[in-house]
Amino acid sequence: MSKKVILTGDRPTGRLHIGHYVGSLQNRVKLQNSGDYETYIMIADTQALTDNARNPEKIRNSLLEVALDYLAVGIDPAKSTILVQSGVPALAELTMYYLDLVTVARLNRNPTVKTEINQKAFGESVPAGFLIYPVSQAADITAFKADTVPVGDDQEPMLEQTREIVRTFNRTYNTDALVEPEGYFPPKGDGRLPGIDGNAKMSKSLGNGIYLADDADIVRKKIMSMYTDPNHIHVEDPGQIEGNVVFTYLDVFDPDKEKVAELKAQYQHGGLGDVKIKRYLVDVMENLLAPIRSRREEYAKDMGAVEDILKAGTARANEVANQTLEEVRDAIGFNYFK
Repeated sequence: MSKKVILTGDRPTGRLHIGHYVGSLQNRVKLQNSGDYETYIMIADTQALTDNARNPEKIRNSLLEVALDYLAVGIDPAKSTILVQSGVPALAELTMYYLDLVTVARLNRNPTVKTEINQKAFGESVPAGFLIYPVSQAADITAFKADTVPVGDDQEPMLEQTREIVRTFNRTYNTDALVEPEGYFPPKGDGRLPGIDGNAKMSKSLGNGIYLADDADIVRKKIMSMYTDPNHIHVEDPGQIEGNVVFTYLDVFDPDKEKVAELKAQYQHGGLGDVKIKRYLVDVMENLLAPIRSRREEYAKDMGAVEDILKAGTARANEVANQTLEEVRDAIGFNYFK
């Protein structure tokens, strides 16, 4: 039985944090190691340029950092193809063909894009590349014939747009060259990890995350500054665990669920101070992050080898994407000189 094909990835706009680890990275490693999937993991630098065109250094400086984070958490280049988006020219050509099958009105209706445009406060100055990036994503997905795309629930509209493009292309050109993808969604409750400041979103732009590359001292300082219960002033005061980031992190990261339940009960009753519970979380997080940090440091000793991994993965990606491009050209009738 042939393996399913996965495409996933990240925009290189900074180092990856533990929110990325919870939301996607650990699941990628699990799927990769299952042996059931052919996995492509894309560092989406072209997509990152859509809203960073005037700051390309940010992307260039982040590309190898993201690669290090991938390797550190256990993405294995022997099992997964790690590629750089801009290194696969076929993706741009596929995007051009697909754009002719999508209306501007349809692009404007994409709820995910509408939300992101509002968040970025573009106003009337939305870069054209940003507006059309769902079409670029469709090119990424279809180039590798990915039938499985791990995404969060908020990305389902993006996948639906890809499916629409696949159906329209195959129908218009009387072909089955393109594969219609399905989403692979995280289990309910495995949602976005809040920032250390209590903000519902951990993000690079807000600076409220714990990064996979943070050393032990930085992790400790960040945890000791975490948002808890502002009304829990004295150790003997009863405390709230709802909205308390320390307990949210313990729920996610501490495998000893009985211990967490005991700590919650003690905190709610009174008699457990914030400093003590934060120190406990420091130990929990170090158990997770220390091995990741160690692997990252080892890979960082030979950045040439890391670059070679990206070159090899991108070369492999080109072989596959070029084959799909040839099929698309054949379907359109654009392979004039074969």
